[in-house]
Amino acid sequence: MNQSTNKITIGFSPCPNDCFIFDAMIHGKIDTEGLQFDVVMEDVEALNKKAFKGELDITKLSFFAFAHLTKFYELLNSGSALGKGCGPILVQSSKFKVESFTKIAIPGKYTTANFLLSLAFPDVKNKIEMLFSDIEDAVLSGKADAGLIIHENRFTYEQKGLIKIIDLGEYWETLTNAPIPLGGIVVKRNLPDDLKQKINRVLRKSVMFAFANPSSSLNFVKAHAQEMSEGVIYKHINLYVNDYSIDLGEEGKKAIEILFNKAQELGLIGKIEEEIFVPS
Repeated sequence: MNQSTNKITIGFSPCPNDCFIFDAMIHGKIDTEGLQFDVVMEDVEALNKKAFKGELDITKLSFFAFAHLTKFYELLNSGSALGKGCGPILVQSSKFKVESFTKIAIPGKYTTANFLLSLAFPDVKNKIEMLFSDIEDAVLSGKADAGLIIHENRFTYEQKGLIKIIDLGEYWETLTNAPIPLGGIVVKRNLPDDLKQKINRVLRKSVMFAFANPSSSLNFVKAHAQEMSEGVIYKHINLYVNDYSIDLGEEGKKAIEILFNKAQELGLIGKIEEEIFVPS
């Protein structure tokens, strides 16, 4: 918490789905119950790294990163990105097709995308970490043999001359019969329980306002969507914001627990002793 202003520090990405979800609460379009926010906007892997340092009170976090941080953070019931048909895609260049992949570009060590790559291809070792938006060009230029794309790049990779090797979201769904948990909104475990409950309520109201008023956030979304077309912006939001974003529900919570169990089976994380969800 920012002691000089009594504002709660909150981190989320500039991606359309996050801007859509958080617009109402950070711009006072709903009753925030007295909460004020000091906003930090970063790529999700940068937010993952900030969480490891405990820098933010509330933050968007890859579920694989959260699996390492359950002693310090709890998951809010609203704001998560889960779903079907929305997972990361491993791609290669149609121009530089290769049979074996010695260098794979990934959007960060602690991303759920990297966890899924480890789950599907446990023997892959040579991974190059880079900003997710640089991965397509790295593959096209031959700097990487393959690339793990996330976010809006799933809508653009084919027109750029890339071809799909495997959709890791489909792989996960076939393996588990569960939606893929990509990222969630977590809150520091050591905050007072009544404050965590208040944050939970305010975030839910923000998501519901966004659904009820889908054009209200458009200027905010566009301001951070770089060169994304409006069509891609709405495809992005529709893919990653859904009923699980309002409330995880039992199915969403079960999917997260499955992911954590798979990570433990692979020896990627230790046993989780804590209750990981903020009580509703």
